[in-house]
Amino acid sequence: MDLEVISRQPTSPSHSAPLLFVHGAWHGAWCWAEHFLNYFAARGYAAHALSLRGHGASPGRDHLRWTSIADYVADVAQVASQLPTLPVVIGHSMGGLAVQKYLETHVARAAVLLASVPPAGALATTLRIARRHPVAFAKANMLLSLYPLVSTPQLVRESFFSPSMPEGELRRYFAQIQDEAYRAFLDMLAFNLPKPKRVNTPVLVIGAANDTVFLSYEVEATANAYKTQAVIFPNMAHDLMLDTGWQSVADRIIVWLSEKGL
Repeated sequence: MDLEVISRQPTSPSHSAPLLFVHGAWHGAWCWAEHFLNYFAARGYAAHALSLRGHGASPGRDHLRWTSIADYVADVAQVASQLPTLPVVIGHSMGGLAVQKYLETHVARAAVLLASVPPAGALATTLRIARRHPVAFAKANMLLSLYPLVSTPQLVRESFFSPSMPEGELRRYFAQIQDEAYRAFLDMLAFNLPKPKRVNTPVLVIGAANDTVFLSYEVEATANAYKTQAVIFPNMAHDLMLDTGWQSVADRIIVWLSEKGL
């Protein structure tokens, strides 16, 4: 499959491991191109972000509804196999789940999970959304479409961004938000959850204190599952790569990679 991959190459390469960024639900490779790709490339990393099938400029939009997490894992594997050496895989939210599933059967230099779906799945998140927005939640299930949950700038701000996110930037990001696979949603609930005991790759787990999608205790549970400690950023929301304060998140990843010799 001819997947969209946005890449930034360093002017002066100083790290052998390429970085492969995997976006979350409703997003595409564009969310990494806004800040992270250039920032990491400027610090010597080859940085690549893919749009999973049905997202961004990748094919598969017509079949998105029944696309599974296993399909997304196959996309990650395809792009990783095309890189010159084993990458560090970095996944956000649903992309974090895809990365966890990828690590069960593939080798990576290291992995970073940003506000990721926890190993226990997204049931608690789903119940919170249903309580806050019962009409939108009912519509999403009637239409077998997750777009009603992010169909206004206000809903996108509530789910992804801090109150301090400028309105102009919010609306620019909202214009790129899209529908998400209903099948993948079911997988996140129960049908294809991570098995951390199968993973030997070093993992950095990062969360946001003001995240309304995956709360701090869920991020900490993810870290416990991978035998590490979570890094929780104060005053930040779910989209850690776009929210105000994104640079501090990128810097923390760079410090951790340096500690790992990467």
